[in-house]
Amino acid sequence: MKILFIGGTGIISSACSALAVERGLDVHLLCRGESPRKVPEGAKVIHADIRNPDSVRQALGKQTFDCVVDFVAFEKGHIETDIDLFTGRTAQYIFISSASAYKKPVDNWPITESTPLHNPFWQYSRDKIACEETLIQAYRDSGFPATIIRPSHTYDKTLLPFSPHGYTVLQRMIEGKPVVVHGDGTSLWVLTHHKDFARGFLPLVGNPKALGEAFHITSDELLSWDEIYRLVGRAAGVEPKLVHVSSEVINREDADWGAGLLGDKAHCVIFDNSKLKRFAPGFKATIPFARGAKEIVDFYARNPDHEKRRPEVDALMDRMTQ
Repeated sequence: MKILFIGGTGIISSACSALAVERGLDVHLLCRGESPRKVPEGAKVIHADIRNPDSVRQALGKQTFDCVVDFVAFEKGHIETDIDLFTGRTAQYIFISSASAYKKPVDNWPITESTPLHNPFWQYSRDKIACEETLIQAYRDSGFPATIIRPSHTYDKTLLPFSPHGYTVLQRMIEGKPVVVHGDGTSLWVLTHHKDFARGFLPLVGNPKALGEAFHITSDELLSWDEIYRLVGRAAGVEPKLVHVSSEVINREDADWGAGLLGDKAHCVIFDNSKLKRFAPGFKATIPFARGAKEIVDFYARNPDHEKRRPEVDALMDRMTQ
């Protein structure tokens, strides 16, 4: 099976491309070559910028694919470009959306693929919804072979869960300084290791039964935010000093941080993965976050320059924890 990953070396896509190569797929990565992650041995790199459609047409020539997956489409215009580029060139097109698109606040649990898409708090999520609507319309109008995937907070060894202030938070923990946890720390969250995501994702690639369908792919492990902070602290050999601050106050202090909280992380999320498991029999996420946290802390211990500490975040947390 010949597949094209647009991206292919990001947090989610790196695990998917590596597993696809391991399983014998003919993997092509369309990318600009700017990622710190290595291209898996056996994958073929096509150098082009997806934001420059003419460069993509020139790089692809007359090639066709069994499946094209776009990991880096974030706006309606990106999807419109992809539809133009890949109509007649692929038997399946997979868009990586986001589970943050599901209605917030959540009214009913568990969240299923039929949960309404509505997020008045976060532009990122609204843009993903617009992407999905454009794809669905193309599928209905012309049969464009779309499949939609909605990850929820998928991580690898480089990604601390304290977005957008990850490394600064870890360093404060290690130094014994207080760190801010939104709300009262008891809301439930799901963290999915990118290798687990890839195992759920690959059975959907090239699967004709997945056309016109949407799936989320998440772990079934539920953790409170207090637990998430403590697991990272434990991996670093410390007991973090947690200070709870309401998401509304955080939003007033830092609008970017607040949008991601009010539009996603401040809400309890409990996902029903039964639809995915019908399409991927035997799928089960097997990497608990306790193990993932150890991978992350070990990575930062070996790569202290991967992410810079941010003085403005230190000042913000000092102010909110006094």
